[in-house]
Amino acid sequence: MKSLRLPLAVLMSAVLSLLVISCQNDKSSAKEDARAELSTADADAVATSASTVETPAADAVPVGPTTMIEFGETKHDYGIIEQGEKVSHIFKFKNTGSEPLVLSNVKPSCGCTTPKWTKEPVAPGGDGEIMVEFDSKGKSGKQTKTVTITANTEPATTVLTITGDIQVPDASS
Repeated sequence: MKSLRLPLAVLMSAVLSLLVISCQNDKSSAKEDARAELSTADADAVATSASTVETPAADAVPVGPTTMIEFGETKHDYGIIEQGEKVSHIFKFKNTGSEPLVLSNVKPSCGCTTPKWTKEPVAPGGDGEIMVEFDSKGKSGKQTKTVTITANTEPATTVLTITGDIQVPDASS
């Protein structure tokens, strides 16, 4: 039985070597085939729906007339909060333009920040609000998060910023 181990090991090594070499050859021939296909393609080739790649859509900006938005503040500092605490702040705004104001999207920079906002159009001279809640669970140290508002304003986006310093509770108490 011992006398068969050495030749069997040599045979298996040889088979594995052949497999590795043949796989590398397949890869290089596939690359060569792809290069040949590209070099023989028509220069005036046209992209079709079958050959296009779908890209994510940008936030939809309402079409139509634009208006103006004015915030009382665009930054809020929660100060020092304890890890795991949920805090919220209301950003108040006013439509200072002459057309109805439509907030088409209010997007937080991460999942720990949740906005709630006025969904219906805000008449000229009217007020609205965006409540931003921050969940500090699993966070520590200085944190800065943003909320991007897309509306029928010029520019179409406005960024609100929240900050806070999250303290980890002392485990020994």
